[in-house]
Amino acid sequence: MDVLVGYATAHGSTRTIAERTAAVLSRAGLTAGARSMADVGDPGAYRAFVLGSAVHGQSWLPPARDFLRDHLDVLASRPVWLFSVGVPAALRGPWRRLAPGELPAIEEGLPPDLRPRGHRLFSGVVERGDFPRAGRVFFRLVGGRYGDFRDWEAVDLWAGGIAGELRSAE
Repeated sequence: MDVLVGYATAHGSTRTIAERTAAVLSRAGLTAGARSMADVGDPGAYRAFVLGSAVHGQSWLPPARDFLRDHLDVLASRPVWLFSVGVPAALRGPWRRLAPGELPAIEEGLPPDLRPRGHRLFSGVVERGDFPRAGRVFFRLVGGRYGDFRDWEAVDLWAGGIAGELRSAE
């Protein structure tokens, strides 16, 4: 496998987006596979990385942050793209207008020496059981909606762009 599509997921949305991304890269003729970052043995075996995490509290999950920190030397020397999976499409009204500010907030928690070629924020699946009781109340008060907000066309276009960049570098 040449391209690692690594992920850290809480409820599965990030994993499905990673799997879809790996499938797009594979259809473009690249050798790619999706794998939990917690299960990656030797990052040095990959020539490129597409790494994503669920977002909780405007931050990547600890296994994803740990992977970046522990393997920054390898990541700094290879092409890297990042994706985050949150709830922006589940929000309405004034809260939805705040969603574009989430990406810079997420990036503040990532290693400053990491220089990704791109970072994309996608929406995932939001279910009632994903939140504790207080979280459910807050989510509903800010106009949050439950449902599947994954935009597969956006994922496919983004992954296709990555495939194009990697293919042109071959």
